[in-house]
Amino acid sequence: MSLPPFALWVLPLFAALIALEVLWFRHVRRAYPWRDSLASLGVWTGRIITGIAGTAFIVVVYDLLWQATPLRVPLDTVWSWLLLFVGLEFCYYWFHRCSHEIRWMWATHNVHHSAERIHLIAAYRLGWTSVISGNWLFYTPLVLTGFHPWAVLLMLGLNLTYQFWLHTEAIGKLPRWFEYVFNTPSHHRVHHAVTPAYLDRNYGGVVIVFDRLFGSFAEERTDDPCRYGLVDPNPSRNPFVIALREWLRLGRDAVRARGWRERLAYAFGAPGWKPGGEGSTAAEIRRAAGIPA
Repeated sequence: MSLPPFALWVLPLFAALIALEVLWFRHVRRAYPWRDSLASLGVWTGRIITGIAGTAFIVVVYDLLWQATPLRVPLDTVWSWLLLFVGLEFCYYWFHRCSHEIRWMWATHNVHHSAERIHLIAAYRLGWTSVISGNWLFYTPLVLTGFHPWAVLLMLGLNLTYQFWLHTEAIGKLPRWFEYVFNTPSHHRVHHAVTPAYLDRNYGGVVIVFDRLFGSFAEERTDDPCRYGLVDPNPSRNPFVIALREWLRLGRDAVRARGWRERLAYAFGAPGWKPGGEGSTAAEIRRAAGIPA
């Protein structure tokens, strides 16, 4: 995930970082993925258009929840903002993890993972159907416990803005103390990799602490280089195909399913689930490779 629609003020900085990364590609004598970048920008354009209605809906719902709860957290101290930061990081971790483990949510989130080259513009590959997938539900506990909706959205915007610089190979590993606490390009390369040892790991936003606590952390290793993209690749550069392919596949599987139990398993089971198992879920792929779950 990356830049939300209301955080466009950072675009000049991001453009400068992208220009520097283009120069880095030239310095290391590697071809810059221009076509992939144009596809990502096309997806981002669709994200902006769909995001206007989505953001309006979320603001209305959050405001209704805010009016309904008697709880209020004063935001006049550093400690209250720190508490909001930790709470949002916790909610973001579980949103991100569920987006990989529940196909209904993966249908939106897989768009971000469809790029087969990791570079800064790939951060703009964001799904168009977040409202349908229910991403916004994960932050409702913050509003219900008394944090003002606009404070929650601001903190989420800062969280997602931080993640932009993580989408690059130009930055190697950072000092050990920083890598231990914070999400870094090294950690996020692992997250985008489909190598069995790295599959569905490192869900953190700004920090990597919850991955270490909940057993979803994996270290980037030089002897196991990252390979990016999807387990079932989507080679298209058409923004509509990139954004909607998994929904169409989910619909096809639901139509062919034998009964409602199987339809629900297709929709809310793990991505890649098939009746009887075909080795295409993350757990099955790791098991086939002899890697502990």
